[in-house]
Amino acid sequence: MGIGIVLIFWAVVGTILAGVTAVVLGGAIALLTRRVQHWRRTAILAAAALPFLCLAWAGAVFFFQAIVNETLFHRDPGLGDTWHTPLPNGYSLVMIDDTDHGSVYNPKTQLPGGVADQEDALFGVRTLQVQGRYIIGGVDSKAGAWSSSNDTRADSYFLLDTQTNKRTNFPTYDSLVDAASQVGIQTHLEPIAAVYSHYRFTWFDWVSAAFFFLPPISAFFALCWCVLRLRKPAVAPA
Repeated sequence: MGIGIVLIFWAVVGTILAGVTAVVLGGAIALLTRRVQHWRRTAILAAAALPFLCLAWAGAVFFFQAIVNETLFHRDPGLGDTWHTPLPNGYSLVMIDDTDHGSVYNPKTQLPGGVADQEDALFGVRTLQVQGRYIIGGVDSKAGAWSSSNDTRADSYFLLDTQTNKRTNFPTYDSLVDAASQVGIQTHLEPIAAVYSHYRFTWFDWVSAAFFFLPPISAFFALCWCVLRLRKPAVAPA
């Protein structure tokens, strides 16, 4: 699914959940403040509005981090059918629709909007290892014919020098191991999705997550504190 459809889906789901939460939370506050004379209506309205405010806040934080990740960090926004991240040696990794295979390419030699077939670009990459200036991995020439999140099958292998943009292909895993050892690499290939996870998330994502969760949680506890304050006169001895 495209990111637009995904956003609409989560907007609908979020609105439904916010509505249900608003009814439950507003009802709970109404029950807890049934003997309160002052500010009861305000507390109930605040409780009912809180889920929708949290939903709006979550949407704003998501769009902010999506723009920053795409424009400054060159990473995907976290939703949609495309996952991409830069690698530490100047190359990039992208997966479309499926996370069991993807492409590795040099963005400096590619035109915007796609990845062309050339020496410094590989398609159908199943397994990967980034080691200094080198990238090694396994390629499945029929990667689009089947899909499985745990699929690591490969019918050829490669060693790519990111400084010279030269790629050497190998027909077997053993020949890759021999070539990698000659440049000081101890082969330890991982699924491409695992390598993506190593490099996709940065400090900015943790900061965004904190902004995503902390204000709504703080607002909820503030509401609880206010309700406790309102209840004090009602439970005080006559």
